[in-house]
Amino acid sequence: MIKKKQKPNSSRSLKPMRTEEGFDHVIMSLAFLSKTVIASDGPLSVYHVNVINLVTFDILEQVLSDPQKRAVYDQYGEEGLKDMPPPGSSRPPFGKGTGGPNGFNPRNAEDIFAEFFGSSPFGFGSSGPTRSARFHSDGAKFGGFNSTDNIFRSQNEATAPRKPPPVESKLPCSLEELYTGSTRKMKISRTVVNAAGRQVQESEILTINVKPGWKKGTKITFPDKGNEQPNQLPADLVFVIDEKPHDLYKRDGNDLVVNQRVLLAEALGGTTVNLVTLDGRNLSLPVTDIISPGYELVIAREGMPIAKETGNRGDLRIKFEVKFPTKLTPEQREGLKRALVGVK
Repeated sequence: MIKKKQKPNSSRSLKPMRTEEGFDHVIMSLAFLSKTVIASDGPLSVYHVNVINLVTFDILEQVLSDPQKRAVYDQYGEEGLKDMPPPGSSRPPFGKGTGGPNGFNPRNAEDIFAEFFGSSPFGFGSSGPTRSARFHSDGAKFGGFNSTDNIFRSQNEATAPRKPPPVESKLPCSLEELYTGSTRKMKISRTVVNAAGRQVQESEILTINVKPGWKKGTKITFPDKGNEQPNQLPADLVFVIDEKPHDLYKRDGNDLVVNQRVLLAEALGGTTVNLVTLDGRNLSLPVTDIISPGYELVIAREGMPIAKETGNRGDLRIKFEVKFPTKLTPEQREGLKRALVGVK
């Protein structure tokens, strides 16, 4: 009688190989997989191979270093390591599917990477409570990827035109303009790309409203008003306030400083300082104090406007320099002595 060959029951697990045989088979399969994936020249080839290799070799290390897990694998195969007995087995489960005391706990792939390389080799990975707490460093490179690059970005994002750095130009302003404010008209010529893709010259007049109190270094930005190149976004045009020197006043933050020379007689007997302010007003400032070397007279709220404090101003500081006579007649000397006797 011809016996029919019985088909293997697909619902039954195949008899597991011995530990060394099974892992030798895994290693050979990994080697074949690595060559196949890398040969495909896909963007994630190296990443896939590295993850598979590291996770699998971590499993090998855990099983071979633990006699109990090794015995479980020899008897029940991979399902035994997962705390799931093969169908039809009378062996009770070690745990409840989450890794009991005799079970197998596969580690997060990122933990394995961190253990081997000390940091993240990619700019992406798992997230949430299962993510490794130590797997968060930046800047590491592995397999040709940089952590700052998102390898999942779209083709449109990858080929999007880049914006060049801004073009800066100085805008010289007098101290009067920065005191009262002014409106400046600036004619610019720039290169643009027309609808036909050709570079042409274009002229335009820009209006700059200089605010009272602006300081040297203040920047005014005109977006996309710089030169334009093919396959690039137009640059921004930035004007930087520059302060022209003044004949009388010197700026010190929000204050104005004036240096005033007086004679010795004025320093001792008093004097009056007459100034014309930056907005054209006349100031007459009597000085009744004795002016000694280093003496400074402060006039409150006669300095520069404070741009961020509407209506507020700095101070006007007048620094005095006393001019001493180079020679005196005998009569003058005697007169000074008599006048200054007893003066402390």
